[in-house]
Amino acid sequence: MSRTSHPTPLVAVVTAVVLTAAAAFAGPAMAENSGEQFITSATEHSDNTATFPLKTGRTTDGRTVHYIVLDSSNGNDADARGVNKAPKLANARGTDAVKKVTIDNGMIVFPGTVDFSPVHHVVAGPGGFPPAAADPGAVGEDGASPRTGYSPLIELPNGTVLNAPHVANGSGEADKVVALDKVNRRVRYRETNGFSRGDAVKYVSTDASDPAVAALEESTFVADLAHAPVAGGDGTDSARASLAAFVNGQTGISNPQRQGLNSALLDGADPLNVLFWKPNQGRYSPLWDVFAAQWSSGRVAAGQNLRQRDFGDIIGLADHGQITGPGGAPFGPLDVVVDCPIVSSN
Repeated sequence: MSRTSHPTPLVAVVTAVVLTAAAAFAGPAMAENSGEQFITSATEHSDNTATFPLKTGRTTDGRTVHYIVLDSSNGNDADARGVNKAPKLANARGTDAVKKVTIDNGMIVFPGTVDFSPVHHVVAGPGGFPPAAADPGAVGEDGASPRTGYSPLIELPNGTVLNAPHVANGSGEADKVVALDKVNRRVRYRETNGFSRGDAVKYVSTDASDPAVAALEESTFVADLAHAPVAGGDGTDSARASLAAFVNGQTGISNPQRQGLNSALLDGADPLNVLFWKPNQGRYSPLWDVFAAQWSSGRVAAGQNLRQRDFGDIIGLADHGQITGPGGAPFGPLDVVVDCPIVSSN
């Protein structure tokens, strides 16, 4: 059964906008990427979009679905598909975050899909943050039993775990779809700018475990993603990797130090979140464990060099008391998962 109603939890309203969500307020493009492209099956464009191969499957009850593949837990499979290698996804196997699928004449048969019919609704608050309203425009179907329903994470009969988000079906299309070509089997999808390991990266946001987060990302709300292990676990024994998003960075679209929530809402630009790992590193996962970061009092004054590009640096600043969690809480994970595979690095 589809989640046709999805109240926004207060904690999500307070913290969601700090996530990879600011694609809901698409801003100016960064420079054309001239560095390493990790998802080699994609074609990136200079307008912050990328084109991916479009796959077609069906649900167990016969509905046609269209999806893309972005990551695989198996290195050889990832190479064959031209997608990211993400061995850590195998750590989510056996949890409700991963749904088992079958293969019928070469077509994947899914236990559920997405309801793309809800109206996406986001209203900025009086000061930008927090938003006055945040309701997702796409909701994953609930399952009648564990391991059924929808998740972008699927387990193939051979045990390989794929990140295969649905982008269209009979109920509509994902909000970030720019163009869907079923004849030539390709889909053009909006990207988001951020940083990883000191470099600029581009990634795509497809799903989130919190409804308000999904609304602000213009992605699909999938509560079962929260079952992916484990909050605060960034090692190779976890399915998650760490992401930092600022709640009170500098604003101003022409300000070279702008970053974070307030800029996303007030400037209409990407929040420039900081992702710990790249897809060419063993601790990478497309499942980002979100850490909300708040500068200590006085640090957001104009002219200070605050823009961060490396998660390790943020940890150091937190250790010295210059960065906390929202409201002065300890810097740590919110236990919110966002599915955001990195496409390329500059």
